[in-house]
Amino acid sequence: MSGNGIAIEIDKIINSIERVSTGEIFQTNVEVVEWPEVKLIHKKDGWNFNWKRECKLPERRLYKLVIKGHSEIQGLLSIELKKNEQLIEMHLIENAPQNQGKQKIYAGVAASLVAFACKLSLDAGFDGLVVFTAKTKLVSHYKKTLGAQLIYGRQRMGIFSEAAKKLVNSCYENSEDN
Repeated sequence: MSGNGIAIEIDKIINSIERVSTGEIFQTNVEVVEWPEVKLIHKKDGWNFNWKRECKLPERRLYKLVIKGHSEIQGLLSIELKKNEQLIEMHLIENAPQNQGKQKIYAGVAASLVAFACKLSLDAGFDGLVVFTAKTKLVSHYKKTLGAQLIYGRQRMGIFSEAAKKLVNSCYENSEDN
């Protein structure tokens, strides 16, 4: 990703998301985001990124995390499948406004989206490889929570096979050991 880098806290790694106030667990789905939905996502509503611009980039795919049976977006992910390089590039990831900060409703959103990217990489035969550029201050956080490794410079990171499988198995309870 060009620009500032990925800057999202991985608050909890579980096979769903958890209501912070009660500990109640909710099963989720990750689905493709359609253009009519993207048009309703605005910075004025608390989103940090321009998802409309991201959606217009033809090589990128946008996904949303939703609670099963509901349509409210809990988080968004922009990735690029790079077949020639045998990896998935994670460009943007964001918790929905209601899941940001100290008053967030759900924990586990970001980890679920990163695990989804790793699962796509495994399913595509890329051995789970997901790369991204991290904000410098979060490099150690991603090493600890995601098992990511620095691969270039001070910010370029990768999640490799072993860490990807561990993350997928933690977030997808019915996942086979790929």
